[in-house]
Amino acid sequence: MKQLLSFNKAVPRWVVLILDLTITVLSFSLSYFIVKQFHFPEILRGHFFFYTALYAIISLIVFFAMRIHTGLIRYSNNHDMIRIFVAVLITGLIYPVASEIFVSRRFHITSLNVPGVLLINFFINSSALILLRTFAKSFMNYVRNINVVNKENVLIYGSDGDAILIKQAIEATATNKFVIAGFIDSAPNKVNTHIQQKRVFHINALATLKQRKNVSKLLIMNDQLTNADKKLVIEKCLLVGIKVLTVSPSDQWVYGKLSLGQIQELSIEDLLQREPIVINNDKISEELKGKTVLITGAAGSIGSEIVRQVITFAPKMVILCDQAESPLHEIQLEVEEKFPSVTIKTFIGSIRDKNRMKIPFRDYRPDYVFHAAAYKHVPMMERHPSEAILTNVMGTKILADLAVQFNVHKFVMISTDKAVNPTNVMGASKRIAEMYCQSMSSNGRSIELDATGLLPTNTGTKFITTRFGNVLGSNGSVIPRFKQQIQKGGPITVTHPEITRYFMTIPEAVQLVLQAAQIGNGAEIYIFDMGKPVKIVDLALKMIRLAGLTPDEDIKIFYTGLRPGEKLYEELLNKEEITLPTPHEKIKIARVIPCGDSVRKDIDELIGLGKLEDSYNVVRTMKALLPEFKSNNSIYEDLDHSEESELREANA
Repeated sequence: MKQLLSFNKAVPRWVVLILDLTITVLSFSLSYFIVKQFHFPEILRGHFFFYTALYAIISLIVFFAMRIHTGLIRYSNNHDMIRIFVAVLITGLIYPVASEIFVSRRFHITSLNVPGVLLINFFINSSALILLRTFAKSFMNYVRNINVVNKENVLIYGSDGDAILIKQAIEATATNKFVIAGFIDSAPNKVNTHIQQKRVFHINALATLKQRKNVSKLLIMNDQLTNADKKLVIEKCLLVGIKVLTVSPSDQWVYGKLSLGQIQELSIEDLLQREPIVINNDKISEELKGKTVLITGAAGSIGSEIVRQVITFAPKMVILCDQAESPLHEIQLEVEEKFPSVTIKTFIGSIRDKNRMKIPFRDYRPDYVFHAAAYKHVPMMERHPSEAILTNVMGTKILADLAVQFNVHKFVMISTDKAVNPTNVMGASKRIAEMYCQSMSSNGRSIELDATGLLPTNTGTKFITTRFGNVLGSNGSVIPRFKQQIQKGGPITVTHPEITRYFMTIPEAVQLVLQAAQIGNGAEIYIFDMGKPVKIVDLALKMIRLAGLTPDEDIKIFYTGLRPGEKLYEELLNKEEITLPTPHEKIKIARVIPCGDSVRKDIDELIGLGKLEDSYNVVRTMKALLPEFKSNNSIYEDLDHSEESELREANA
């Protein structure tokens, strides 16, 4: 008995079968009485019990064969209802033949209007069986809801099939703490209608619903967050203090059921998503299928995503190169589990070690190199300019020279928008690395690499540079930092109220990298459509509201001033540069100032200074190599002033 009363356990199937048969017998009896107009003496003389027993036996056989008693009542759906109709119909079709053989002929009874009884019984029986399941579901939901403490009133975005699925899934969840207050939509023909007893409200009613119905959250399917209407309703929710939760698409639900773990808080990455980028996968597949690909910085944010996407194009081998042991091990385990058919090689080493880096080129002969290894943090490199030169410049030079020596087909360098009109050492080091790659493409003459001899006159290696801004959620970026500060109760620190940055998700950035690699012919610097720049303070405000908190009340924002080398806004092009279109609308070619042979000699001298750890001479040489490099909020600003003074004296 205890088992029957437990709402966490399924009712035994034999109990459901007995209930169904009881309802069936009662329905048939009622139909019989109606046809006989409740003349009980005539009913009893008409062998009522024989007719009823036969119907019960046939129903038992049909119900058992169609297994309508095996489904969990609390999860009954339209399919279960249709099966009930079919079972009652089949029973009704079999019964006239059986009653003729076993009752009418045997007992010589012809007074019963069997078709009339079956017609009435079809509607009564099927309706009663469906009502049993509907009542059971409603009763279980009611009992479950009255026992739930701290219930939250929530709204569901939309009034389509996805919204209804969310409602049904939540109401069927045993540990549900949500009470559906209604749906939100903006379509005039749907507003003020009702769906499954829940009203559809207009998005302008959000503030009123929060006050009158104490709505605290909005649920939204996260597969179409780029939709303009959805973004509008999310913005309105944030302004009135309603938290937004995302629900995984229904095709990701386990066994068709939504788990509470698939309902998550909306992240700022979700909110900043743009329309999906469409790339030519067929062309990229033609490039990479069956090829050997070397990826440096493979354990980093960008590098690891390059690994994930490259491996989907069925390369012959992927070489993961990084000096971070544990992260490299993690990405190796991840891709080997998901893509067991692709050969994965891991290689631990620093790109600054030429002898070490020569090994994967010599042993595996890569066709493609994606160079994502670099130092990227602006304030850190401002304090350690020699490290920026030795890693970002010398490391790139070593890899580029090896790519030429071992006849790599394409060398793709990952650069940054901070290389444009650089105001810091990091950005300047990346621009110098770009220049070296350009020089390798623009000149096919021999370059002496080591004592073994000279490079061939024309190697055919194509050097391609891709340049984009900040990526959402990368290691050490502003968003993870803000999240930590919010979790600690604040304050959030922003360097300047007017500072802006371009943002792009890691997957879409890598998609464009692969597309640029496919269309590149060498010497190009590709820039990506980063959308509109985002004010960092607006980012902070949205993240506070996403956490269900109020800016300046729950979490304060402090301005700390620009960090060394930091500028208010980033650029993607020099003013001397122009862009040309490509086959992909999101990618443009930057026609940069050509780099001649002399740049290699200058870069060699710069690397030599880097090895001496002479920071001022390193930066001075960088500025001589890059006249557009003007330090900002940095100890190296005096170098700009001294150069300007020398220039004025020379002109005088």
